[in-house]
Amino acid sequence: MTDCIFCKIAKGEIPSRKIYEDDDIFAFHDINPQRPVHFMIIPKAHIATLYDADVRHHAALGKILTKAGELARGEGLDDGFRLIANTGRVGGQEVYHLHFHVLGGPEPVGPMVQRL
Repeated sequence: MTDCIFCKIAKGEIPSRKIYEDDDIFAFHDINPQRPVHFMIIPKAHIATLYDADVRHHAALGKILTKAGELARGEGLDDGFRLIANTGRVGGQEVYHLHFHVLGGPEPVGPMVQRL
């Protein structure tokens, strides 16, 4: 996909504050952090949403889940973090390249879903 901002970030076409990169995944700081620590982990392959993930993506998605803790600790999150993947319009997805937010800081993140 040529106009995907996350594909461009993973390719180095758009600058980012990179945390980690290998052949399958890329992690970088969010440009609009919502917590003292807020970064994203993405598969390098363009997968629009979690709905679109299938068996071909097992390695990259497994790597994201198993690297999340190591990367969070590396960013100083020794007492926990939240991992979020918004999916589709109703799920609040804004960029249609599958991504996982890693959020944390010294205070608890708060309730998982805010009540209205």
